[in-house]
Amino acid sequence: MCQLKLDHLPRTIAIDGPAASGKSTIGTLVANKIGYMCLDTGIMYRAVAFQALKEGIAISDEAEVTKLADRIEIDILPATSQDGRQFDVMINGEDHTWDIRTTSVNATVSEVSVYPGVRRAMTIQQRKIAEKGKVVMLGRDIGTVVLPKAELKIYLDASVEVRAQRRYIEDLSHGKDACLEDVVESLRHRDEIDSSRAVAPLKAAEDAVIIDSDKMTVYEVVEYVMDLLEKRE
Repeated sequence: MCQLKLDHLPRTIAIDGPAASGKSTIGTLVANKIGYMCLDTGIMYRAVAFQALKEGIAISDEAEVTKLADRIEIDILPATSQDGRQFDVMINGEDHTWDIRTTSVNATVSEVSVYPGVRRAMTIQQRKIAEKGKVVMLGRDIGTVVLPKAELKIYLDASVEVRAQRRYIEDLSHGKDACLEDVVESLRHRDEIDSSRAVAPLKAAEDAVIIDSDKMTVYEVVEYVMDLLEKRE
């Protein structure tokens, strides 16, 4: 691959896809290669879910969860610890990088992300970040809702079985108790919620490049994206 001309790169790159499709890994590697910031917007919804649980706010209380989303301070910063994290997740000034990956958050983040007020609050923050340019933004509605004018849109897909295996291995690597069958069921449930919600459902943008990573390595997916960037020149 020839050297990319940085002045020809898109200001924003949107990568959407279902849970555990590899968005964070691929997005981070691509961002590192081109010197961009990588923002996983799913982290922001996880942060809201975590903080609601921490404060004792009922996840079913849409009004209170929405108020929380309007006042919460979420910062995504360069990683300060070499414990497998790709960045630091700060919530109201405290490091909760791994706390947002707990089973309880996994079980509630879908419900939180359905609330229109929460999505509105997070979308405002995400667009402000994107305005600065040089960002790879990851999520489920980036190319369709958050950044509909992103110069490059990618929809990263994989079968639920492959995604479950990836999530299962990740959980084990962090010392978590995990059952593969439970992970499969959890992802199927998450897919159903994400794709059927009334506001900003999970789907590929009409002008997105769809990548099925079932039989691709991480390296192959990254190289495919880099080829897409090269062909833009």
